[in-house]
Amino acid sequence: MQPLLGPDDPPAFSVHNATGNAPLLLLCDHASKAVPKSLNMLGITDAELSQHVGWDIGGLDSAIELSKQLDAPLVASGYSRLVIDCNRWPNGEGSTPEISDTIHVPGNKGITKEQADARAEACFWPYHREVGRQLDRMTAGGRKVCVLVMHSFTPEMKGFKRPWHVGVLWNDDPRLPEPLLAELRKDTSLVVGDNEPYSARDAYEYTLNAHPRARKLPYCSLEVRQDLMGTPDDARKWGRRLAPAIGAAVAAALG
Repeated sequence: MQPLLGPDDPPAFSVHNATGNAPLLLLCDHASKAVPKSLNMLGITDAELSQHVGWDIGGLDSAIELSKQLDAPLVASGYSRLVIDCNRWPNGEGSTPEISDTIHVPGNKGITKEQADARAEACFWPYHREVGRQLDRMTAGGRKVCVLVMHSFTPEMKGFKRPWHVGVLWNDDPRLPEPLLAELRKDTSLVVGDNEPYSARDAYEYTLNAHPRARKLPYCSLEVRQDLMGTPDDARKWGRRLAPAIGAAVAAALG
């Protein structure tokens, strides 16, 4: 089988502020809408790929701003979630969807396990190996750190208009999410979701389970509604707006 990625394709991940000193690793699972040239856009249009099904709109720009504001390292994925979703178990539910929110993805229809494994090896595992390397480095000598994954969500799904501005997703470790929820709720203009609009307790969740939960580190995901971050400038503003709450929550979690 010919290699999935060619010399003109982007890397599978990027690292920002690698020398950041904060006891926090930021991640962005759906940072990019890139598709390897060999996959011919997966048979969909750029307009379709640019929607929320292809990536987390505003996610990377807000995460980079958070990285600057908090002086925290950030690892970001390099390919569209439609190529392979970096927050789903490889070969599991939603990993390479044939249909995503009514959009049919011809390039994902009937792909073999060999093809799915090739996507994982090219686009999924390099990102997650880098997450592991960063956590190994940051926790060396017993240093305590937190992990926060930055996501964004579509304002409407299946006809339901989502009222939340932001949401905190977590599983069974309250150390980071509970103080973060409390900090965010100090801003009475925000509608804050607790495991809304998604839940980190869903079985398909990969990143939080594979990394911080497995290492017993404080962790959560943070979701921001995409119509609030539709431009890079707006996304960066949200990064600046959220940074104080995240910084305070990290301090409380590691206290």
